[in-house]
Amino acid sequence: MKSTTTLPKIIIGAIFFSLLACTSGENKKIRVLTAGIAHESNTFIPHLTGLESFNIRRGNEALIDQQWASYLAEEEVEVIPILHASSGPSGMLAKSAYEKMRDEIMEGIQSAGPADGIFLEMHGAMHVEGYPDAQVDFIRHIRKLVGDKVVIAASFDLHGNISPEFIAGLNIVSAYRTAPHIDAAETRLRTVKLLLEALTNDLLPQTVHIYLPILIPGEKGITSVEPLKSLYENLPRISSMEGLMDASIFVGMPWTDVYRAGMSVQVVARGKERLPFAQEQAEELANTIWEQRNLLQFDTPTALIDAAIETALEAPESTIFITDSGDNITAGAAGDGTLVLERLLAYKVPDAVLAGMVDSEAVGKCVGAKINVTVGGKIDNVFSKPLSISGMVLGLVPDAENSQMTALVQVEGVTLVLISGHYAFTHPDHFKAVGIDPLAHKIVVVKEGYLFQGLRDIAPRSIMALTPGFAYQLVENIDYQHVRRPIYPLDPGMSWKAATE
Repeated sequence: MKSTTTLPKIIIGAIFFSLLACTSGENKKIRVLTAGIAHESNTFIPHLTGLESFNIRRGNEALIDQQWASYLAEEEVEVIPILHASSGPSGMLAKSAYEKMRDEIMEGIQSAGPADGIFLEMHGAMHVEGYPDAQVDFIRHIRKLVGDKVVIAASFDLHGNISPEFIAGLNIVSAYRTAPHIDAAETRLRTVKLLLEALTNDLLPQTVHIYLPILIPGEKGITSVEPLKSLYENLPRISSMEGLMDASIFVGMPWTDVYRAGMSVQVVARGKERLPFAQEQAEELANTIWEQRNLLQFDTPTALIDAAIETALEAPESTIFITDSGDNITAGAAGDGTLVLERLLAYKVPDAVLAGMVDSEAVGKCVGAKINVTVGGKIDNVFSKPLSISGMVLGLVPDAENSQMTALVQVEGVTLVLISGHYAFTHPDHFKAVGIDPLAHKIVVVKEGYLFQGLRDIAPRSIMALTPGFAYQLVENIDYQHVRRPIYPLDPGMSWKAATE
C-alpha cells in the first residue's frame, strides 16, 4: 500500500475535508469559506470579456458592507473569504480570465485548511470560451478539493441559466425573487442563513432541479405582475414546508446561446430522505409555470423606434422614458448603438436626453466648445454604424465607473451623454451625477430593457422600443445555434410536462 504522502494533493485535501466534516465538538467554531465569480454573458456580442472588466475583492475586502458577512460575524462563524469577482453583463468570458480567477480560488481553498461549509456568490449565466459549461467546471474543481460532505450554498441572479450538472455539485441554491432586482442583499443573506442552518443541524441538503423549455427575455419575466407575481410570492410557502429549505424560479438569460438556456425551478430538501417530496413540489411549480407560459408578456407598451418617438412627442405627460431595448447594456449589449440617436435627430426632437452611449474614444475628443466627432458603432458594427455629429460640449465630469470622463454634448435638441465605461443609467442618482434632471426633459432614452426600479418610481410614462441589437427582445426571431429544441416560443406548438432530468 502506498504511503499517503505520495498521493496527489487534491486527493489528500478531499480526504482531509471529508474527515473534518464527519467530526464534531461542542466548542468547535464553524468555518465557512466564501468565493464566487459572477458574470452574465451575452454570447452574441463579438467581443470577449477580460479580467480588467471585473471588480475583484480579495480577503476581508469581500466582507465590507455585506449583510451576509455581518450575520455570520454575529453568529461567531469564522469566515475565510478568498476571491469574489463580479462584472457587469458583457460578452463571453475569456478562457484565460476565467481560469486565472478559478485557479486563484482553488489555491485559496486548498491553503485555507478545513472548512465546514462554503458560500458562493454567483450570477448563473456565466459562459466561458472553450467550455460547454464553465459553471460545472468551477463546482467540480471545488468538489475535488473538499469532497462531498462539505455543504456548499450558492446565491444567484434569477436570470441564470442553470444546468443539472451544476446543481449536482451544490447543496443549497437560492435566487433573487424580484425583477427588476431589489433583493440581491436579501438573497445572499438568506443563502448564508440556510447554510448555517444546515451546518448547525448536521444536515446535508440536496436540491431538485427541473428545466423548463421556455426562453423569454427578462422583460417578460417581471415579478411584480402576473403570472410571476403569485408564483414568486408562493416560494416562501414552499420553502417552509416540512423537510424543505428553499425554492427558486430562474427566468433565464436568452442572449446566452447555450443548450442550458431557459427557465428552471429548484427546491431544496433538508436531506436525501426528503428529495421525493421536494421533487413533487418542483414538478407542481414547473407545471404551473408551463400552463401560464402564454401570459408571460411585456409589462410596458412596446413600439418600433419611430412610433415610440412619435408617441412620446404627442403624449400629454411632461416626460416619457424610452428604453433602447436591443442595445440594453444591462443584458450585455454593446451600448454604442446609434439608431435611436439618428432617429431623434431625424425627427428634430426639440428636447431629449440620451444617457448614455458607450464611446471612450469620442469622449476623448470632446475638447473645446464646438466639436465634430463620430460616435458609436465601434463595438456593435452588426446592427449599428458610426454616426457623425456636430455639437456643443456642455461639460466633462468624472466617470463613476473608471478613471476616465463622461462628456455631455448638445446635438441639436438632444443632450447626448457619452460614457467611457460599459454601464447603464438605471437610477436617478446616475443622472444627478452628471448634472441632469431627467424629469426636466420631454424624452429620456436609456439603454435598458425594462426600466430599473429607481427609474420606474419616477417615470410618468415609459415605452420600450423594440430596437435591433445584441439584446433583441423578440427572441423567436433570433437565429439560435445551441439552444435546446423544442422550446417555447420558438416552437409554439410543443407540449411538455415536468419530469426528473
